[in-house]
Amino acid sequence: MTTMILIYFAISLTMLLALARMILSIGRVLGQCEGSKRAADAGGVTIATGFVAIGVGGVILVGALLPAVATTPGGLLGTLGLSCLMLGLGFTHAVSTLRAVVMDAQFANKAMAAPVAKPQSVPMEPVLA
Repeated sequence: MTTMILIYFAISLTMLLALARMILSIGRVLGQCEGSKRAADAGGVTIATGFVAIGVGGVILVGALLPAVATTPGGLLGTLGLSCLMLGLGFTHAVSTLRAVVMDAQFANKAMAAPVAKPQSVPMEPVLA
C-alpha cells in the first residue's frame, strides 16, 4: 500500500513539474515576439506558479482516493489516469491564459505605437442662453 502511494506521488509530481517547465518554456518562446517580452516573462512565471499550487492540491486530493481504491486491480492506474487528466486540463487552461496575456500586451503596444491625430482647434463662440 505504501509503495503504491509513493509510486503515485512520484509519477504525479514529476508530471506536474514537467508541465510547469513547459509553461515556462512556452512563455519564453512567446516572449521572443516583438513587444511582448515583459508580459510573457511575468505571465509565464505567474501562471506556472498558480498551475503548480493548484496542481499539487489536485494531486493530493486524487491521492486521498488511493487507499479507497487500492484493493481493486486498477486502483493505481485509475488514480494516475485521473491525475493525468486533471493536470492536462489545467495545463491547457494555463497555456491559453498565457497566450491571452501575450496577445493583450501586443495589442496594447500596437495601440501605443499608433500615431495619435492632433485634435483640431475649434474656435470658441459665446454660448447664448
